[in-house]
Amino acid sequence: MNALIGDLGVTSGDVILELSYLLAAVFFVVGLKLLSHPDTARKGNLWAAGGMLLAIITTILFHKDSSGQGIKLVNILIILAVIAIGSVLGAVVARKVKMTAMPQLVSFLNATGGAASALVALIEFSNPANKSTLVTLLGLVIGSIAFSGSMIAYGKLDGKVGDIFAGFIKYLNLFMLLVVTVLVAYIIAGGAAFETQKILVYVLLAISLVYGVTFVMPIGGADMPVVISLLNSFTGIAAAMAGFIYRNQAMILGGIFVGSAGTILTLLMCRAMNRSLLNVIIGSFGGGGTAIDRKKGVIKEISASDAAVLLSYSQKVVIVPGYGLAVAQAQHVCNDLAKLLEEKGVEVKFAIHPVAGRMPGHMNVLLAEAEVPYEKLFEMDDINPEMPNTDVVVVIGANDVVNPAALDDPSSPIYGMPIIRAHEAKNVIVMKRGMGKGYAAIENYLFFADNTRMFFGSAKDSLQKLVAEIKSL
Repeated sequence: MNALIGDLGVTSGDVILELSYLLAAVFFVVGLKLLSHPDTARKGNLWAAGGMLLAIITTILFHKDSSGQGIKLVNILIILAVIAIGSVLGAVVARKVKMTAMPQLVSFLNATGGAASALVALIEFSNPANKSTLVTLLGLVIGSIAFSGSMIAYGKLDGKVGDIFAGFIKYLNLFMLLVVTVLVAYIIAGGAAFETQKILVYVLLAISLVYGVTFVMPIGGADMPVVISLLNSFTGIAAAMAGFIYRNQAMILGGIFVGSAGTILTLLMCRAMNRSLLNVIIGSFGGGGTAIDRKKGVIKEISASDAAVLLSYSQKVVIVPGYGLAVAQAQHVCNDLAKLLEEKGVEVKFAIHPVAGRMPGHMNVLLAEAEVPYEKLFEMDDINPEMPNTDVVVVIGANDVVNPAALDDPSSPIYGMPIIRAHEAKNVIVMKRGMGKGYAAIENYLFFADNTRMFFGSAKDSLQKLVAEIKSL
């Protein structure tokens, strides 16, 4: 067997390395499969991390360069030191970050992935042994866009960066894309001396970074979950490009998995919002029609005791969570409310909008943390037909995803976006701190509807009062 391997020009170490990459890919696939359900998501992370750890260890032990030399000891020590530092920082951040800041953390980590891929491409462009000019430039462009775009997304989610809806930005973006395309084609064609090409590569880097900023800046808050998913796919594609540069199967496969999963999720979310990806990117969400004549009506409040009676004597209750639930860290109390009502014979379900919160699956993660059974979570399309027969819908910190303007107001910025039809229920209780507008910054006329009662206060405090009142009945 060893003789046959030698005749093929490879060593046993090469075989072990390739097999380990194949096994790592299997680990990645199993990890992705397990991540599809909250009950197995933790195991999924461990499987995927195990696959990456296997790839790193075997690369350090068996990788050989073009001259047949392994990784130098000093480089191994640097790699191990960086892994140790990154692991410690990651563990500290993961333990300290609040659930409300999870979307920001996802965007920040996504930015680091894009930056790493862009730096690999920038460094390897000057490497004489690198013959993959196209994938190097693609890795540089896509990685840079993912980095700067994700950092702007982080700033917007954290309230540090506002939206810019200037009409000229989309034309500026198209111009920059054209320039990037021309520069990539010119560099690949070898139309300039190598030193000039290096200068053009830095110009390409700068334009790509600026494009990432101007690409994300005009996109409204309601679309941020879609943008985060799209940027995540960019990071995966950039990582795959880095894998092609190094001819490393583990990097290629890992990047393909991340890129394809992010792309599929992005398209699914766009479909759920009844919009095309292009429509999201250029920020032309509704707002082009004639406004309907709608009167605000009168705000009607409800007390904790009245809300407790209404819920306790209902047959069917649907809870619609939103970002306000995450801000108040009220998911555990919310689950307590659901359990208490079920003890009284009330059927309780949770309605999840695909873009509720600030990142894909935000509400699913939040409720899973509170140990809400996954079987009680229902997607928008599944729960909407049940709304007319629902006694009470409790909206906790959600706004745009239950706004009827998306259905009947052509002038609204969210017109055309499918919503959870809470307004069709017999009664609606909305828990909010005040009458502030949602992330899309528009009025929600559900709050003024005849069947709606407002329960003002922090979601956690309001739920605790409600739980106490129900227990006293």
